[in-house]
Amino acid sequence: MGEAAPVHTDRVMLGIAMRLLAVFLLSSLSALIKVAETRGANLAEIMFFRQGCAVPVVLAYMMIAGPGLSAVRSRAFRGQVIRAAVGLTGMAFNFGAVLLLPLAEATTLAFTVPIFATILGALVLKEPTGWHRWAAVAAGFIGVLIVTQPGSGHFPIGGALVGLTSAVFVALVAIQLRQIGKVDAPVTTVFWFSSLSMVPLVLIYPFFAHGHDATTFVVLIGMGVVGGLGQIAFTAALKYAPVSAVMPMDYSSLIWATLYGWVLFDMLPTPWTWVGAPVIVASGLYIVWREHRVSRHPQVSEAIAD
Repeated sequence: MGEAAPVHTDRVMLGIAMRLLAVFLLSSLSALIKVAETRGANLAEIMFFRQGCAVPVVLAYMMIAGPGLSAVRSRAFRGQVIRAAVGLTGMAFNFGAVLLLPLAEATTLAFTVPIFATILGALVLKEPTGWHRWAAVAAGFIGVLIVTQPGSGHFPIGGALVGLTSAVFVALVAIQLRQIGKVDAPVTTVFWFSSLSMVPLVLIYPFFAHGHDATTFVVLIGMGVVGGLGQIAFTAALKYAPVSAVMPMDYSSLIWATLYGWVLFDMLPTPWTWVGAPVIVASGLYIVWREHRVSRHPQVSEAIAD
């Protein structure tokens, strides 16, 4: 028998480093969104600049580090259109949550994506899901209740609903990417998401555009550049390491959200956020771990494994 293939630990560490960079960049994007709003920019303007300024960044990446403009060609264009529509809707809810909630709380609600991905995977893809993961889903929602404290008045429920809706759409996109990823490269999907999103955004932008000072436009353009680089870093992370290795790094975003919230807006997470966030994080990590374990033992049915 031949020797087992060596584990490329250095590549995994590079993937983890790229994911941490991506988390930092996208956390910075959220901070820039709130800064832009305080300077008078509205949601439509924020989305327009976020997507529009990301297109040249992605094209530059294709030319410098990728396969060139040939990567623009999609073999699942219909899927790319649907993904762009769902992703743009999710982005509106995501940015809405950032505008309506403190950064740390908006970030905490985004941690529910694995929970909704599990639910949608079972309902839409008919994936076998055992009681272990359903228990993790239930624990995750308990964490959400701890953070939001319905009825207490300390947390804007409207913002919470917007944040949770955003997580549902992100989970839907994750399911779509599983299918698109079978035929299109990740950078192709990043390009078409930004490009196709601009079609409706260009149409609505004139109705919401306002005049701003130079600093505000710098912030708006910076959002697109930082967001585009963040998407590229996410793509690169999955090139070097499996999802199970890099996804736990996403929870470092709470550190950046707390820091940005404190430095830029003099806001710290509520005490209940510190209690509920670890419950949500633990739920998501457990779901990722169970999926990784089952994927490594496909001969064992999910019902038995869980």
